[in-house]
Amino acid sequence: MSMLKDPSSKYRAFPTIDIPDRTWPSKTITAAPIWCSSDLRDGNQSLIEPMDAVKKLRFWKTLVQVGVKEIEASFPAASQTDFDFVRTLIEDGHIPDDTTIQVLTQGREDLIERTFESLRGAKKAIVHLYNATSPSFRRIVFNQDKDGIKAIAVNAAKLFVKFAAQQPDTEWTFEYSPETFSATELEFAKEVCDAVIDVWNPTPEHKVILNLPATVECATPNIYADQIEWFGRHINRRDSVIISLHTHNDRGTGVAATELGLMAGADRVEGCLFGNGERTGNVDLVTVALNLYTQGIHPELDFSDIDGVRKVVEECNQIQVHPRHPYVGDLVHTAFSGSHQDAIRKGFAQQQPDTLWEVPYLPIDPADIGRSYEAVIRVNSQSGKGGIAYLLEQEYGISLPRRMQIEFSQVVQRETDRLGLEMTAQQIHALLHSEYLQANTPYALVSHRLQEENGNSSVEVEVSGKGQGETNLHWRGKGNGALEALVAGLPIPVEIMDYNEHAIGAGTNAKAAAYIELRVEGQRAVHGVGIDENITTASFKALFSALNRSLSQPQAKEAA
Repeated sequence: MSMLKDPSSKYRAFPTIDIPDRTWPSKTITAAPIWCSSDLRDGNQSLIEPMDAVKKLRFWKTLVQVGVKEIEASFPAASQTDFDFVRTLIEDGHIPDDTTIQVLTQGREDLIERTFESLRGAKKAIVHLYNATSPSFRRIVFNQDKDGIKAIAVNAAKLFVKFAAQQPDTEWTFEYSPETFSATELEFAKEVCDAVIDVWNPTPEHKVILNLPATVECATPNIYADQIEWFGRHINRRDSVIISLHTHNDRGTGVAATELGLMAGADRVEGCLFGNGERTGNVDLVTVALNLYTQGIHPELDFSDIDGVRKVVEECNQIQVHPRHPYVGDLVHTAFSGSHQDAIRKGFAQQQPDTLWEVPYLPIDPADIGRSYEAVIRVNSQSGKGGIAYLLEQEYGISLPRRMQIEFSQVVQRETDRLGLEMTAQQIHALLHSEYLQANTPYALVSHRLQEENGNSSVEVEVSGKGQGETNLHWRGKGNGALEALVAGLPIPVEIMDYNEHAIGAGTNAKAAAYIELRVEGQRAVHGVGIDENITTASFKALFSALNRSLSQPQAKEAA
């Protein structure tokens, strides 16, 4: 096996900062920062397939719903698509009064003019200026000395004042980022920011934002905290400045750097949901916010439906959230080990309502972020209950999606507790059949007919079914695909959270298995299964299976 080369001649340790009386190590975070999402700008530009306008608007609405009050929507001078998206948000009334749109621009006059033009008619807006300041960028990218780099920032700052004055009805906030701040000499970063402050002339009532990015994470988090504390002590007009953090995750410590930066005196955090962004990503706003929550601090962001937020982010970014993500991963609230299961069960048994959370192995109450307790304890070969998913796949060719494995394991757990015995693969398969494939009340699928329109993907579906008391039922719906059409025709509003399918067997005897995770309004999400020779029929059966299981929940019965 080859060995790593000696790195000492190629890489150097980042120098420490001399602050003998640094205060941040003895501080704690006591309040939520100002949050700014850069998902639609920094996050979007890092995607293999950037979001179209429909996805960007869906993402924007999710950020608003979560409670993010400052949202960097685009780089409007970079493309007509970005410019038009800003215009859509303003002209179609998608910006609530308590939310501020933010846009980014470089320091060229034509770009700045175009940026301010995109914001015409906005009630309030943050315009974000940046230029790189570190030695390597000065030498390699711009071939400029310090005076030249500072001049870029100062001249652009003057243009901000000029173009803002042409739109006096908008409440303007200016933001400046010395890009690559974490690799810039602190004295020079302060010098450039002071020069920008002198142009913008902020006051305690009308502050400017100085955003201090770890554009590339190049040192341990304590170094970044020292940089933030030093900057906060030395910057001019500190009472008129909002210090903002923008950390990346190249060393895997973006969250830690952000938390220490807040301890060091920063006021604001820019990042992305679930850590999307260039290279290894921006800081994960969800993790930082819920870390605060587990310390008894309300983050002022609402992640009580964490799975709903994840669904939007995954579909818009086309990137799956890792199953070990600290809070939303499919496996992070799941115990496979028998000893873990035992400790968690005992913790739940002793946990009293409205008392400090002290359930072993669970740093957060899953219910606080919309997770069911049923997802916590799950059986596999390590727990002595048998590998449910493994047995079903090996013996019957049934490959359950991960979240359905979590749900179904609880069905098996209840049965093994009732029997006091281990369950065979045949018994597990029979339980799957009775729990999902025979879930046919209050609605049973009888038949369906599809009609596709020539030249487009629109599908019309007619469905016949049986209701309670053998009532004949008929539904008709239209959509971009058979399932969307069926959902549109149902008398109950439902949302499909996830869909999976695969073949069972091969050749002419093969069948199709479909799995749907569905949520009826006001209910927790549940799964359904459908198996048939025809994949469309299998998917319809799966939807009715999930719908009937959801409607059989106690809350649904009471509502009915």
